[in-house]
Amino acid sequence: MEKHASSIPNWMNDGIIVNSDPYKPYPRMKNPRIILVLMFAVMMACNSSTKQKEEKTLADRNVPKVVTADIEAGIKANIAKKVEEGGGYFNMDADGKELRLQLVRVHTEYLSNLGPGRHFACVDLADVSGDVYDVDFFLDGDPGNMSVTETTLHKLNGKPFYTWKRRKNKTWYRVPIQGASSDLLGVIEGEDRFEFSYEVTLPEMAASAKMWIPVPQSDRFQTVELTSLNAPVEHQMLKEKAYGNTILYMELSPEDSGKKVELVYDVKRQEKKPYEENASPTRYLDASLLMPVGDRFQVLADSIIGRKNSESTIMHARALYDYVIESMRYIKAGKYGTGDAVYACDALTGNCTEFHSLFISLARSAGIPSRFGVGASIPSDRDEGGIDGYHCWAEFYAEGKWWPVDISEANKYTALATYYFGRHPANRIEFTRGRDLKIEPGPHSGPINFLAYPVMEIGNTPAFPKTFFSFHRKAKHETSEKLISLR
Repeated sequence: MEKHASSIPNWMNDGIIVNSDPYKPYPRMKNPRIILVLMFAVMMACNSSTKQKEEKTLADRNVPKVVTADIEAGIKANIAKKVEEGGGYFNMDADGKELRLQLVRVHTEYLSNLGPGRHFACVDLADVSGDVYDVDFFLDGDPGNMSVTETTLHKLNGKPFYTWKRRKNKTWYRVPIQGASSDLLGVIEGEDRFEFSYEVTLPEMAASAKMWIPVPQSDRFQTVELTSLNAPVEHQMLKEKAYGNTILYMELSPEDSGKKVELVYDVKRQEKKPYEENASPTRYLDASLLMPVGDRFQVLADSIIGRKNSESTIMHARALYDYVIESMRYIKAGKYGTGDAVYACDALTGNCTEFHSLFISLARSAGIPSRFGVGASIPSDRDEGGIDGYHCWAEFYAEGKWWPVDISEANKYTALATYYFGRHPANRIEFTRGRDLKIEPGPHSGPINFLAYPVMEIGNTPAFPKTFFSFHRKAKHETSEKLISLR
């Protein structure tokens, strides 16, 4: 139900609700019946004569033609002015919470001219806390002289507070989204708890063999307890020093052919958000064997960032993030799964390793420290069973924080692209960090590219044992667990 006109804030002009304080966002639909009316477009007539009359009327009124570039310039100018006035931040109040925001991205695909002197813009703004807000702006004015008339918080970390619906009379109104959840998008916010099993079946061995298996460690976002370890031989835990990884090492013989190695963990995982870290990020500007820096990646990164060169590091990272989403296709074919940034740049296909390796090469070439992580994504639509292989992700450093990103998932679920720019969900486990891992004793083949599945050598020949992941969720209905989705 809609409220009476007296319930609509301030005043309404031609179907557009305008707030007398344009930078104070409307409440986030605490009362679901509050509906804000918006006429998104001046409808085009069905015949050319009517259209010509409209154009002549506009010409008579000396209404300037407005293109999306004008609207983009208008909203950027308004935001820049507020940032200057706000001591370096775009300050907003959201339900009593003071937000200190910086511009991340203008959604150029949503810029709209609503009619003479009326415009719409949608932007992403990042708070100092790491939260990313999708904010809708309405502007009045002509090119070079536009002012904001209304500001509304549309989404928080990709999750919408409302959606738009259209009436028969061609006007639009906001409808709050309540209880929107879908297991299909696979994101659990807050906290997740589960038992995770890592099982390896040893292949036939005609000679002695060695094997290295990742062992997840506890950190500020995950608490991991190794509850059982079954192996046919003695083993030892190796410490990889560069990134702090722990690796299970064992030496095998032909008599161990066909036997199993199983590690079972009890895991409590928190949703990962932008976070601070004391260590210097500068070493994450260096190239890896399969993630080069400079040369073609420098040229490409510069062209992607383009006119945003004078903007913030977050805007640069978002431009690279969007490029990878828009340019690459998630296809498990060819030389996929190696994390070769050169291959990814040429083929523009691959799995999560190619997506994030390309991003890291581009980001490092642009002077943005970035790093690689790998583990497994835990299904959200069921509470037990097998897991379809490993999953990897990345983080970049900006504004004093590490920002998690998951570009391959954002590519699959574009509605969650904002969420995955600054968030990793709770339903996952991280095995290891970094590339080119060096340990002693190590493989004959040299540094380990990345460690998700076991690295095994029979003699000096690489072998690929069958590996199976499974899980059992401990408490599906804990209050800390929420499923996020978009409609």
